[in-house]
Amino acid sequence: MAVDSAREGLPEGTHGGGCACGACPYGAREGHRRAVAAFIARREELASGQGVPSALAHSAGASRQWVAEELTRSARKVAELGRAEGRMRLRGGRGGLIGPLLGDDNRLSTSRTVAAVWVLVAVAAVLVPAAVLTVTSDRAGLLHGLRLGSAAGLLTVVALTCLQAVAVAVVVRQRVRARRLQKVSADRPRAADLITDDAGRGSFADVQYVLVTAAAALFAVVRLVRDPQRLPGLPWGIVALVAVSAATYLAAKWSEGGRPVVLSVVRAREAGDLDGPIRPGDDIEIRGSGFVPPGAGTADALARMVVRIGAVHVQVPLVPVAGGFGNPTDAVLTVPVPAEVEPGRVDVQVITASGAETNRCPIDVVDG
Repeated sequence: MAVDSAREGLPEGTHGGGCACGACPYGAREGHRRAVAAFIARREELASGQGVPSALAHSAGASRQWVAEELTRSARKVAELGRAEGRMRLRGGRGGLIGPLLGDDNRLSTSRTVAAVWVLVAVAAVLVPAAVLTVTSDRAGLLHGLRLGSAAGLLTVVALTCLQAVAVAVVVRQRVRARRLQKVSADRPRAADLITDDAGRGSFADVQYVLVTAAAALFAVVRLVRDPQRLPGLPWGIVALVAVSAATYLAAKWSEGGRPVVLSVVRAREAGDLDGPIRPGDDIEIRGSGFVPPGAGTADALARMVVRIGAVHVQVPLVPVAGGFGNPTDAVLTVPVPAEVEPGRVDVQVITASGAETNRCPIDVVDG
């Protein structure tokens, strides 16, 4: 019924409760929530060994492949609904206003948001005296308070934060292009993006930058409220504090991240297996770092990981465990060597969810 109502052209926002039509903010949010709950329940079921077809139970490789494909399909459905919810939120009235504050990864940018706050403070500092000018009789005194010298600190901070936003964007883009930083797009922006990294963990650089600039902006607003006839002056000590905070934030952006690296590749050996060389059909364990970049811990992102073995591209299988996935991880991932791999020396290379490629690590594959 909700879908039929949406197709008939009911206005957005009229649905509520358990609506999951996807054509309104309520329905998109509820549909995504249900899909996430269903995916988690399915993952936990498969992690406990239940739900696998009995015809595949005799083959560990076949059952693992079936589980990985089943979870991949479900994860892609969840991701699509999450993106639909993000689009619906942005279309629901407030989204257009935050567009300039979004980074290339569809997250709220801390540097752009801070710069926008200071631009708004500067605009208010101009408009409030202008409004007072229309009703005051002491125009000479008001114009005296609008002199450039009285707002030098405010203008310095506005220029500093705006340049900081541009510099951070340039640094991030250059590091991504140089393959020194991995970025994975988010389904939708969140307020927490302002004080967390891409993985959702609290970031010291972001938190201190937000707190320092918020305190300085509040100081400027209080001065404007107490004396609306002049531009709010900022003491140079506060200006210096903002500059130090901005430099710390920029340095953190310059140093974060890193390239994914393959350190070694070995034959995965289970208990009871005999030692031997790597043959087609065997599992190999790839050890290194940076295989799962920040923000790529979701099942949909993990399912986009690929291992190139010679000329063959192998999808990394998802192995569910209670509460998450045992494969792949940031430091270790396991994949089977397909029969299409030619015997001899071949290179192994990991391609992460961000599209970054690791170094090549050679292995010897013998004819089975």
